[in-house]
Amino acid sequence: MLSAQSLANKERVSHMNEVIKSLTDHRSIRSYTDEPVAKEQLDQIIQAVQSAPTSINGQQVTVITVQDKERKKKISELSGGQPWIDQAPVFLLFCADFNRAKIALEDLNDIKMEITNGLESVLVGAVDAGIALGTATAAAESLGLGTVPIGAVRGNPQELIELLELPKYVFPVSGLVIGHPADRSAKKPRLPQEAVNYQETYLNQDELTSYIQAYDEKMSEYMNKRTNGKETRNWSQGIASYYERLYYPHIREMLEKQGFKVEK
Repeated sequence: MLSAQSLANKERVSHMNEVIKSLTDHRSIRSYTDEPVAKEQLDQIIQAVQSAPTSINGQQVTVITVQDKERKKKISELSGGQPWIDQAPVFLLFCADFNRAKIALEDLNDIKMEITNGLESVLVGAVDAGIALGTATAAAESLGLGTVPIGAVRGNPQELIELLELPKYVFPVSGLVIGHPADRSAKKPRLPQEAVNYQETYLNQDELTSYIQAYDEKMSEYMNKRTNGKETRNWSQGIASYYERLYYPHIREMLEKQGFKVEK
């Protein structure tokens, strides 16, 4: 007969397996019903976000929940005309936020804030916002909701900053669409684990190239099936269409306007 502790451990392992199942079943959803997301669900998602780790417990992440139809429509336009932002009931904007830190240092303790005078603040804020977004994605999907991240909020950041009234020392990192899926997208293949998880040292470049070539073939087959033969673009070609240029050249200007100096 199992002890109470053994039963508790077994239940915890079972629950953990459900978490992993949910995480590994992720896919971006770009078609949503008009069913609203319950306030209780949004509260649970934000509670999960606030429980995520942050650098030095600085909690330098702010999440702005947008449900107003006109505001979501404007965000959709600023993000390159992505219709799912307008269609889904909820849009979350994840911001790196050192405004609270500035209040804590300068207003409450009469200490000048220096962290925003160097690039480290941008890295810290972006990493913390990324962790928060990943946590929100996992939480939402565990509730049966669909999500799609929106990096294009950085496409017209100054207009977005004005629209959402972001103060200095706050900048947008990424958005997240949340809603009830109208259909489940096909799960997109990922690089093999050997191409992203190396043992002890970085992988030999020739080996890595061979993994990427094999993955390109798999992605080409996936795209061919997904588009009924209209497209066979592979992974290398897909990222090349973005990384062959500096597609958001105004980021530095936006950061400096928001009080972040990136020379150091």
